[in-house]
Amino acid sequence: MVLTSAGLFDRMAAVPPQRHGDYTRLTFQAMGTQNSILFRAPAPALATAFREAALRWLAGFEARFSAFIPESLIGRLNAAAGNGDWFEVDAEAQEVLALCDWFHWKTNGIFDPTAGTLTRLWDYRRALEVEPTALEITAARDLLGWGRVERTPGRIRLPRAGMQLDLGGIGKEYAVDRIAELAQRLGIADFLVDFGRDVRAAGSPPEGGDWRVGLEHPEQPDACWSSVGLHNAALCCSGDYRRYAVIGGRRYSHLLDPRTGRPAQAGVHAAWVIAPTCTEAGILTTAACILGASAAGALFDQTPGTAGCVWSEQGLFQSRRFQAYELKAQKIGA
Repeated sequence: MVLTSAGLFDRMAAVPPQRHGDYTRLTFQAMGTQNSILFRAPAPALATAFREAALRWLAGFEARFSAFIPESLIGRLNAAAGNGDWFEVDAEAQEVLALCDWFHWKTNGIFDPTAGTLTRLWDYRRALEVEPTALEITAARDLLGWGRVERTPGRIRLPRAGMQLDLGGIGKEYAVDRIAELAQRLGIADFLVDFGRDVRAAGSPPEGGDWRVGLEHPEQPDACWSSVGLHNAALCCSGDYRRYAVIGGRRYSHLLDPRTGRPAQAGVHAAWVIAPTCTEAGILTTAACILGASAAGALFDQTPGTAGCVWSEQGLFQSRRFQAYELKAQKIGA
C-alpha cells in the first residue's frame, strides 16, 4: 500500500476535534507517534481552518520525508544510493538540509543524518538475539558521514551504495516548529503542540499562567519527578528509559553514537532541554545523552537561550537557567 499525502491526511483527520470553550484539542497519529495540539481559537471557523492547514501540512511532510515510506524523497534517495541519480529538493527540503548542516557542526558530528545504517543495524523495534559483530559495526560506520552527501543548489544524491539518510533525529521537532509558526501566522496566540513529547508552547492554557509540562521519572516512567512552566518556548526529552533494545538480557539505548557505531554508553538515562525552538531542543537532548552529563553541561552553557537537565548514573545535573523554569521538585526516588 502506497502511503500518500491524501491517505495520511484522511487517517489523521478521522479523529474529530474536542472543543472546550474557546480551546480545541486535536489528537492523531503521525510520524510514528501519538500527537496532540491544544489551542485557543475564539471563532469556530478559525479552529477549523487551523486544523485543516495543520493536518494537511503534516501529511505532506510525512509523505515526503519519512524514511519508512519508499515513495518519499528520503525513501527514493536511499534506494538510489550509489547509482549516481540526483534528486530535486524544494525550498522546504533545502531548509531542513541546512538545519542538518548547522546541527552537525554544532554537535561536532554527534548529530549525523546519515546514521540510518546504524539505526537499521541496532533496530530496537525488532528482537535482536545477539549484538551486531565488530565487522558489521565497522561496515555500517564506513557508510556514515554527513559531509559525504553530495549537494548542489536544488539537488542531492548519496554517492555510495548502502548509505541511508534518516531524519528521525530532526524531522518531528522541525514539524512541531512549523505547526507553531502556522498557528501564529493565523493569529492563534495560545497553543501547546506536543508530538511524541516534543513540545512547543505559547500564550497560556485554559486555566491561565504558563503551560505546565511534567518531567517523567526515568525509573518510574508513568510518574513525574518534577514539572516546568513554558511560555513561548520548547521542551524536548531524550533517554533510554522508554525506547531500548534488549539483547541477551542486557538493555541497550536506542540512541546511537556515530563515533563508535554502538548505542550511547555515557550513563545518561534522560536529558531535557528548553530552547526557543523544538528543533534545537531535540538535537541538544540527543547530544546530551550521547556525550554525557559533563560535556552536555558545557554544550548548554555555550548555546544562548537554552536550559538543560540531565539524569545520569552520577546523579541529577541542572543548569542554572533550567532551575528557573522548574515549578515543583519531588524527592528523587520517592
